Amino acid sequence: MDLSLVFSLLFLSCLHGVSSDSRYFTSLFTLGDSYIDAGNFVIMAGRMVPPVPVWHDKPPYGMTFFGHPTGRLSDGRIITDFIAEQFGLPLLQASLLNISDVSKGVDFAVGGATAIDVDFYERNKLVQFKLLNNSLSVQLGWLEELKPSICKAKKGCRGCFSKALFFVGEFGVNDYNFVWSAGKTEDEVMSHVPIVVENIVRAVERLINGGAIHVLVPGNPPNGCSPTILTLRSSLNQTGNYDHMGCLSDINRVAMHHNSMLNASIGALRGKYPHARIIFADFYEPIITLLQSPNQSGDVNADALRACCGGGGEYNWNASAVCGMPGATACNDPSTFVSWDGVHYTEATYRYITQGWLHGPFADPPILSAMGH
Repeated sequence: MDLSLVFSLLFLSCLHGVSSDSRYFTSLFTLGDSYIDAGNFVIMAGRMVPPVPVWHDKPPYGMTFFGHPTGRLSDGRIITDFIAEQFGLPLLQASLLNISDVSKGVDFAVGGATAIDVDFYERNKLVQFKLLNNSLSVQLGWLEELKPSICKAKKGCRGCFSKALFFVGEFGVNDYNFVWSAGKTEDEVMSHVPIVVENIVRAVERLINGGAIHVLVPGNPPNGCSPTILTLRSSLNQTGNYDHMGCLSDINRVAMHHNSMLNASIGALRGKYPHARIIFADFYEPIITLLQSPNQSGDVNADALRACCGGGGEYNWNASAVCGMPGATACNDPSTFVSWDGVHYTEATYRYITQGWLHGPFADPPILSAMGH
């Protein structure tokens, strides 16, 4: 897929003002799942008995920017890395590394994290395996434990958090995936959206009541366009369930409903906390925009829904040879793909999303506008 023109134009349009924001935010704290995990899943999985198998700690993960795996689920940088660079902050490290200085930020996100506590899925037999205890409420607990270290040099957390940017999410993708995987209907999956959104909103309120001013809340991406989901569903007779791009309509309807409800709830929070800057970050439309980007012939590229790194098949995702496993290989140029490993995105995709969140049009309000620009 030829996305180089899209990325190049966006990069040039966003050069203005890049250096002017370097001192606005003094720290960055992130709660979320694998889209912004900087290595916590690798650490948690290794502590399990027996250890949980991990593949994203192996090449070719990290190939584009770092040159080696970092625990990030991409070929290079992720959204939070680009945000950190924008504001002159260090790239975040995983909180479970127990680094000594967290005053400029730390990443609490963990791959597989849910908005609803994991015991809900185990108790209701929606999963047939033991989940890592890494839900949103658990991550908030980790943040609370680190508050004395974060704020030791400041006059209380209200003071040190007033110049911090917080991420709450993305959350919800794993919640819905667990319910879908249990064989539930679209209506049954939809029934979980209100509690997922409620838990996200409660987390945002908890942060604001603890002194946070700037909170960014991403919505869900179009998971119905995921090469992994498309492969897993391909054995089912669902001819009428594909949209014009070849994505699964029912899964994307859940994502859109989640995003609509979350956006409305954030609007209500703004009225309740007028001093706060709460940003809804659209994770859905930038992916759809990239998937619909025409190739040089003017047609939507047939490879748009294929992963860059995988073990073959229609969508280049194979459960027996996922990215990082023997038998899986990476494409020559990840920047020409939207999907990196069938679930997560390439560095080029994350850069595009980030610029849309910083400058618009994929955030309400854009981050730089929320800062008073």
